[in-house]
Amino acid sequence: MRFHLIDRIESWEPMRRITARKATSARESYWQQGEYGSAMPFGLALESLCQAGAWLVLLSSDHRLRAALLTVGEVTMHRDIVPGDILRLHAEVVSIQDNAAIVDGYAEVAGEKVLDARNIMCALIDAERLDDPADTARMAGQLLGEGPIG
Repeated sequence: MRFHLIDRIESWEPMRRITARKATSARESYWQQGEYGSAMPFGLALESLCQAGAWLVLLSSDHRLRAALLTVGEVTMHRDIVPGDILRLHAEVVSIQDNAAIVDGYAEVAGEKVLDARNIMCALIDAERLDDPADTARMAGQLLGEGPIG
């Protein structure tokens, strides 16, 4: 994952669920004009949730499998995400087979849902085809609080 939108993994259960977080900052370069000022683009909010799901697959498979997004069934954005918001991302595996997984999830800010997504379908592929295993392991340790993020 070269465009990282996850700052920390708070909890996870193998191939079941994950909770991660993304702290937003006004200094990030992706903000666009929303209804009431700067807002995170809808696609990046969804990507944050998808990255949480991808980390669930990576961690659950001991870094051997990577989830590659195929389709998203349904997404609802409830309100803008603004600079300073801390996103809590919740993803849950609905079904899994040898080569694909379906995940549902949502993002919240201060306990308020800001995004819902259903039927996120991902191909499960050999993680080494995309990333250096040592880099993946190092990043996983950082996200799990075992070292500095950077």
